[in-house]
Amino acid sequence: MASVRTEKDGLIDGMPRDERGFWQPEGTKLPNPVFAWPPQPLEVLKWLYNYLFPWNFIYMAIATLTWLYLQPDLSQMTTFRADWILLLFVRNQVMLILIVSAWHLWLWARKSQGFQFKYTSDWSATGKRRFLWGNQLGDNIFWSCVSGGTIWTAYEVLMLWAYANGIIPYVDPRQQPVYFVLMLCAIQLWRLFHFYWVHRLLHWPPLYKAGHYLHHKNINVGPWSGLSMHPLEHILYFSCALIHWIVPSHPIHMIMNLQHAALTPAQGHAGFEAVVVKGKVNLAGASYFHQLHHRYFECNYGEPDFPFDHWFGTSHDGSPEAHTTMRAKRLARHNIQTEAA
Repeated sequence: MASVRTEKDGLIDGMPRDERGFWQPEGTKLPNPVFAWPPQPLEVLKWLYNYLFPWNFIYMAIATLTWLYLQPDLSQMTTFRADWILLLFVRNQVMLILIVSAWHLWLWARKSQGFQFKYTSDWSATGKRRFLWGNQLGDNIFWSCVSGGTIWTAYEVLMLWAYANGIIPYVDPRQQPVYFVLMLCAIQLWRLFHFYWVHRLLHWPPLYKAGHYLHHKNINVGPWSGLSMHPLEHILYFSCALIHWIVPSHPIHMIMNLQHAALTPAQGHAGFEAVVVKGKVNLAGASYFHQLHHRYFECNYGEPDFPFDHWFGTSHDGSPEAHTTMRAKRLARHNIQTEAA
């Protein structure tokens, strides 16, 4: 491996890369120790702290503030009316644009840290026919806002209407504070569980060709790639909110569930392992585990916090050994399909 010089910026990132300019972080994220045997209580406590802080706590706070200050009273939502629906739509679009743009501007537009901690050695594609207007960034923004923001809002409108009419089982945090907090903490785990199974479903060939192919146009992903999906995929992806029709909850839980689905893909697809400010690593960046899914397609359908990929043999840590194993499985599957034909 060798370091890559960026002729445009005149910088050397100082990180080992292969001949294609791909960088692999040292070490990889291990599966959730909660599922380890024998038990590892200290590792579980460390995982739990990192699970909650800072990002999960931040999204809990955003959802709570949204409920308290950024939407009408629930009593106004007993009927579908344009005023409160439009308010939610505008609020969600503004939130989406601000948060995703913050990641994009620092890492991709301003190139504030150059290629430091960047997984690939190139930037957003232009002049590529597979993207709308031949522009990856414009394509990603279009699908994220026009489809993603709209379907996110549609789910939220339906859910709030159901809460307002007493259709969804409701939890009052004043009467059940412990359950309320535990439920709030569990939202991200539910999201990971739901994402894995929906994602595997989307890789079923008919659904992949019908919609998921659009997301996979992005191999060199950036923050706006995260929610860049076909409307069919957005409908399945945001269906994580439907659990609240069965499991008792408060609207804050539902709001966090949908906001987490809408806003976290920007970080997960940021394309950088870490965010550097004034020469110091300040924030964790993207999911390298998911970055490899965009690179190889047939691995890492979920995330290690819910280690289905490790259990089902589709985990890839970026090493040559893992890639050899994946190619062998792909060849074996191809041979079986050929013989069956």
